[in-house]
Amino acid sequence: MQRFNSNWNMKIALIGYGKMGKMIEQIAISRGHEIVSIIDIDNQQDFDSPEFASADVAIEFTAPQAAFGNYLKAWAKGVKVVSGSTGWMKEHGEEVRKACAEDGKTLFWASNFSIGVAIFSAVNRYLAKIMNQFPQYDVEMEETHHVHKLDHPSGTAITLADEIVENIDRKEAWKEDTTDPKYLRIDHIRRGEVPGIHTIRYDSDADLITITHDAHSRKGFALGAVLAAEYTKENQGLLTISDMFKF
Repeated sequence: MQRFNSNWNMKIALIGYGKMGKMIEQIAISRGHEIVSIIDIDNQQDFDSPEFASADVAIEFTAPQAAFGNYLKAWAKGVKVVSGSTGWMKEHGEEVRKACAEDGKTLFWASNFSIGVAIFSAVNRYLAKIMNQFPQYDVEMEETHHVHKLDHPSGTAITLADEIVENIDRKEAWKEDTTDPKYLRIDHIRRGEVPGIHTIRYDSDADLITITHDAHSRKGFALGAVLAAEYTKENQGLLTISDMFKF
């Protein structure tokens, strides 16, 4: 498995200790790292602890309304951040970009840390460039997640949709619940405990081309977050999956 940091024993703080946080903890320890601080909703005062300040990187998976505040608290202690929280960018995106570009802060952000999704995203971009030449194919997307996920479309779906719109001239933007052909339609389904399924379909009168990423568990997301932390320790600024994986 790829390793990105020269100092193998890295000190990691966890912000958010739900299912994802616990899985990240297991994977980080298995890769030789040390968890020096775990912050959840009931111990916010630990942002001010020497243990948190000793972390090389904090990995943050919380709620959209908490994410930006968590970045500020970590940066105030000189701790770099890896975050998978979505829903904050519209309101705070410009502030984060300025902090990373001008104030020396570091955030590695991704809507999905799965290595498989990174590969799927590269395939998505390549296929969209090809399909731009074939207007007889219409394109749509469907994302399925567990019933506990309240936001829609998913952050991963938005990222994939933006890549399609960027490469297909006949699509102006993406929308949910639309029949207007100038928009890429995204449908969402919430059922059971599905970790995440993203399907993109190119349909014509002659045939149908489909690509799908189907996550078996959250393990791929957690591993990717730890790999991102290893990468972030040695890099700075506003970082993304495309910086870590050069597809």
